[in-house]
Amino acid sequence: MHVRWIFATLLATGTLLLSAACSGDDLASNPGSDGTTIAPGSKGPLGISGQSFGEATLVADMYKELVTNAGYDVSMTLVDTRDVYMAKGQFPGAVDVVPEYVGGIVDFLNSSVNGPEAEPLTTSDAAESIANAKTLLDAQGITLLDPSAASDTNAFFVSKEYADANGVTKLSDLAGKDVVLAAHPDCKGRSDCEGGLTDVYGINITKLLPLGYASDQTYQSVIKGESQLGETSTTDGTLEAQGLVLLQDDKAIQPAQNLVPAVSSEFLAAHADVADTLNGLMAALTTEKLAELNAKVSVDRAKPEDVAHDYLVEAGLV
Repeated sequence: MHVRWIFATLLATGTLLLSAACSGDDLASNPGSDGTTIAPGSKGPLGISGQSFGEATLVADMYKELVTNAGYDVSMTLVDTRDVYMAKGQFPGAVDVVPEYVGGIVDFLNSSVNGPEAEPLTTSDAAESIANAKTLLDAQGITLLDPSAASDTNAFFVSKEYADANGVTKLSDLAGKDVVLAAHPDCKGRSDCEGGLTDVYGINITKLLPLGYASDQTYQSVIKGESQLGETSTTDGTLEAQGLVLLQDDKAIQPAQNLVPAVSSEFLAAHADVADTLNGLMAALTTEKLAELNAKVSVDRAKPEDVAHDYLVEAGLV
């Protein structure tokens, strides 16, 4: 993604998972993430994969229910890292559909094909990022459907006490202020992190505490006043309960990370109805709603598949 730091794992882990997937256990041959076997559908098989962190699991469960209801015989396997399902022969191939993020998949393909130092194709606009990557996506046999308004980007928060005392609601309100930042170690110098906060917003980052991305240590550092600013994501559903406030990225230093269905172009050509099914979900979701749904899983400890079903009913999608 900007690859989301909280969910990145060691390459060795991805390699082990890939070996398992390739040794007679295709990603598309397994049951759903909840361990159930889905009844056969009249439209044939459809394989879903994706990453296994909380939000991605929640969205994948929405995909699974929607396409199952549309008549497909769905199998779903979620993995730790994007490298696994993007391996040759998996997606596109054994896997037909993946819940993705615009910046995540575009950056991954750009780096994989053109090298880690390739000129970025992503911008803060989802449609522009997809257009920039069209040639690359076409060559890989991948179609990105309609991006959602729901976006999970890198973001920053302060305590409600600090926000109220200093009149802070957006990052530009911190211009010229001395700020200690609690964040992932590789935040330093990045244009979407410490570098952008300093160069674009004019915030004086006096110290960067390498406490992690949306980690308990980062939350506690801000709550206790050790740092003023912490790093998380725009769909972090735990902030309000902790007395923390997300700040608006009003100068748009973050690349677009809108939710988007990634579909095998070959599969889509044979099953065009999948686009309408998944685009309906993308049109309904918002960042605020996604954060609310995440909180039901991460704070209330509800099962992702139950939260997914309840939302689809609420939105009139099933």
